[in-house]
Amino acid sequence: MASPDDHLSQIDTLWSVVQQAHGGDRDRIESAQKLLLDRYGGAVHRYALAALRNEEQADEVFQEFALRFVRGDFGRADPARGRFRSFVKTTVFHLIIDQQRRKQRDKRQGQFLTATPEPAAATEEDRDALFDQSWRDDLLARAWQKLEALEEQSGKPYHTALRTRVEYPDLRSPELAERLAETLGKPMTSGAARVLLHRAREAFAEGLLTEVRDTLRDDSPEGLEDELIALGLYEYCRPILEKQG
Repeated sequence: MASPDDHLSQIDTLWSVVQQAHGGDRDRIESAQKLLLDRYGGAVHRYALAALRNEEQADEVFQEFALRFVRGDFGRADPARGRFRSFVKTTVFHLIIDQQRRKQRDKRQGQFLTATPEPAAATEEDRDALFDQSWRDDLLARAWQKLEALEEQSGKPYHTALRTRVEYPDLRSPELAERLAETLGKPMTSGAARVLLHRAREAFAEGLLTEVRDTLRDDSPEGLEDELIALGLYEYCRPILEKQG
């Protein structure tokens, strides 16, 4: 069975899905749309929740975004105007503004009077950072998933090694080797643990770079570097980028 990433690899860019919403093979487009919502819907919902601080309203914003996306309302979006991330962020931002306006209108009309004040929604100034953090978290989560899948397919314990390092950041090489040996059920020297961890970090960075490239129309080295810096992900990938450069 083809994986979601196999389907995504058949799409030139994420912009292709947006632009082709009204044309082409409907089964293929609908499959791609579902895939993208699965991949990026979490970032959208968390952004809406952080901005509105109201679960019900965040759900409504996400549902409206999903409806417009699969309905093809964004088919005329222009990729020349910026990154896919920026397009999604701007779209959801306007949906949040609409939600807040409806909320204020309903309050004025006395439809939702309550004695308990609601938490204040995030200011417009904070929303950009909120969305970028949510988007960043999703990219990192998918990079971890890629690393886990690589371990399952190849038998190389990269995910195990890197996860162990993250969970026990203060372990010295001998201690790390001992813990990995216990987890993997086979002897491991300090040197072998260091090599394994180095390769695991490279594999993680490669997976993360793939995820970020998928969101870019301009995936030139400069465009990729700019996006990594904007999202605070550059340090994860710097050794690989320097090696490739």
